[in-house]
Amino acid sequence: MSFSPFHILLFYLSSSRRRWIRDTGERGRLLLLRSIRGSQIFLIPSSALPRKSSENMRLIISTVIGIVLGYLIGISFPTVSITKLHFPSSIISYIEDRNSGITTQTLLNHAWTSANNQNRNNATSNTTDTLKIYVPTNPRGAERLPPGIIVPESDFYLRRLWGNPDEDLITRQKYLVTFTVGYDQKKNIDAAVKKFSENFAILLFHYDGRTSEWDEFEWSKRAIHVSTRKQTKWWYAKRFLHPDIVAPYEYIFIWDEDLGVQHFDAEEYIRLVKKHGLEISQPGLEPDKGLTWQMTKRRGDREVHKETEEKPGWCADPHLPPCAAFVEIMATVFSRDAWRCVWHMIQPAHEKIGVVDSQWIIHQVVPSLGNQGQSENGKAPWEGVRERCRKEWEMFRKRLSEAEKAYYVSKGMAPPNSTGA
Repeated sequence: MSFSPFHILLFYLSSSRRRWIRDTGERGRLLLLRSIRGSQIFLIPSSALPRKSSENMRLIISTVIGIVLGYLIGISFPTVSITKLHFPSSIISYIEDRNSGITTQTLLNHAWTSANNQNRNNATSNTTDTLKIYVPTNPRGAERLPPGIIVPESDFYLRRLWGNPDEDLITRQKYLVTFTVGYDQKKNIDAAVKKFSENFAILLFHYDGRTSEWDEFEWSKRAIHVSTRKQTKWWYAKRFLHPDIVAPYEYIFIWDEDLGVQHFDAEEYIRLVKKHGLEISQPGLEPDKGLTWQMTKRRGDREVHKETEEKPGWCADPHLPPCAAFVEIMATVFSRDAWRCVWHMIQPAHEKIGVVDSQWIIHQVVPSLGNQGQSENGKAPWEGVRERCRKEWEMFRKRLSEAEKAYYVSKGMAPPNSTGA
């Protein structure tokens, strides 16, 4: 509930003991009383003796005029909340001690000053709050920045340390190729890189810590080099290929180092995946070189295939791996949108996954990363690496299963293939 300072003053004057304040008017001594039931001001004679009828009429007229004036004066003061009106200590003392001698004018002055100060403080606070920037749709942590300054994505484009920044990028590569490499495979990587035009940015992940030696190749001086010892390409991919970093590139190649590319043309490959709408793909594999799956085997009578027939009992659903929606991890190619899903462990529909037959490669099956393992219990280093791969695969399957169950339970639903027990 809100009152003007004038209302508050009169309320006080007419509170529990209905204090009377004497005033002298032109016609005689009058008494001023504020009713607690409204804004009216009553003017009554100071004497309780009966008056003549003319004087009674004047009294009625004076009372009406007093009511009107009191109402107009009351609404002319700024409205403030009682809970927010801070009286000086002198007024508080006066309220507690009615004999303090403080005048009505002093009360009005204090009330008026308090109301003005409160209004100014509220106006300043509202203006300050309005001027503060807060954009909830900005990226987390950047809500206090103006949207025009936000740049949520980046790239691997190389910049100069001098000159005009607007002149740094003569060309912007449209695609990104990554290889996880050791220096021992430098000749194979050199041959592979030369299959990619200037439309492709080159990124090398070095698992052996040797980077400077690669400068013997001219293209290496324009490549991006990331070096951390004894890590796999998916370790690098999760940490250095965030979707917001690779967003400028239409397609991302995440390849091994032991691929023969004699029959491969990168520009033609891009043309075919666009033509057939492939979001995840790989080149077909030469059939007589380390073949494991029918799905990834090159077919000589077509450009692309998306399904295959496997051994009896291997495919419970013809649209599920390994008969469809399946490529191997040695030479995977992702569209920009597909990589954003895969980085978060989500796979597109099977119609968007396929093998490009007319552009094929040879898997040379060089266990170079395997040799980075450690010999334990009489086992060769590569055996320890393979065993670790199996363990991590089982851990991932368990995590995925538990995450799915937890989701359905949180929704109050029984997980698929569950008996409800």
